[in-house]
Amino acid sequence: MQVLAVLQWILTFLFLGPVCVLIITWISCSPLWPLLALYMVWLVSDWRTPDRGGRKSAWMSKWNIWKHFRDYFPIRLHKTADLDPQQNYILGYHPHGIMSIGAFCNFGTDGAEFSHLFPGLKSYLTTLAGNFKVPFYRDYLLAAGMCSVTHSSIDYLLSHHGTGNAVVIVVGGSAEALHCNTQSHILTLKNRKGFVKKALIHGSSLVPVYSFGENEVLHQCRFEVGSWKQRLQQMFQHWVGFAPCIFHGQGLFSSTCKGILPFRKPINTVVGKPVPVPKIQKPSEEQIQKYHALYVNSLLELFNTHKERFGLQKSDSLILL
Repeated sequence: MQVLAVLQWILTFLFLGPVCVLIITWISCSPLWPLLALYMVWLVSDWRTPDRGGRKSAWMSKWNIWKHFRDYFPIRLHKTADLDPQQNYILGYHPHGIMSIGAFCNFGTDGAEFSHLFPGLKSYLTTLAGNFKVPFYRDYLLAAGMCSVTHSSIDYLLSHHGTGNAVVIVVGGSAEALHCNTQSHILTLKNRKGFVKKALIHGSSLVPVYSFGENEVLHQCRFEVGSWKQRLQQMFQHWVGFAPCIFHGQGLFSSTCKGILPFRKPINTVVGKPVPVPKIQKPSEEQIQKYHALYVNSLLELFNTHKERFGLQKSDSLILL
């Protein structure tokens, strides 16, 4: 059951979008095209939902399949401080890894019992706006509790959705995915300050989150610096918004063979202490830099405090790009 749970998610992640495009193409050329036309009319009215709090299905988030998914690795969510449900938060998730598996399990589903650890909080995992432009596929993402990572989406969640909202942003994004490897801990963070500005505008506390083991469940094929393959990745990232990573895990029936299943290695996601942020309607660059530095220091403290507990060496350190 654990293997099947992970396999369906991997196949969904990799192929559901293209499959939905093929289905739409087929329906448009079949006698069923009126149904597609009706869906498209509805889609126009629903187009801004990813920027308006999404459409999370509480039923879907509690499917038993997510518990099997969690136990495959296993994935564990660790709490270091209480988060007041009368406030809103921006949770910065690190590292991106190849597929942000820990982010999805912990904050896109209730498989790791987020609702039990943080009662009164609602998590919203954000992702690229382009993911919501594919019909049918967008509905799956919305049901899974995902929202767009656009400015308008984050503004809405932090100002028009009451309190008790935990907006989860994978700060490093696709640029960080290209640095994913098992030997070093590289984060794309030095110039990522937009989330800090949003926190200041809305007075929402910043919470660092680090997933130990996220980079170890899939191995990336690294290309030589300056090679045509690396340039192709960078070009794809620039034009499309994400970079295609060539990766492998273990086989379906054997852990010694290469395949698309992730390795069975634990992912321990530690939610740090909140960094209080004042509400400033038009924060200056100096103010943004100040709270960005406070956030980085809090993240470094979180990493250094827990790294040996979760299998790293005392000499291991974060590298910020």
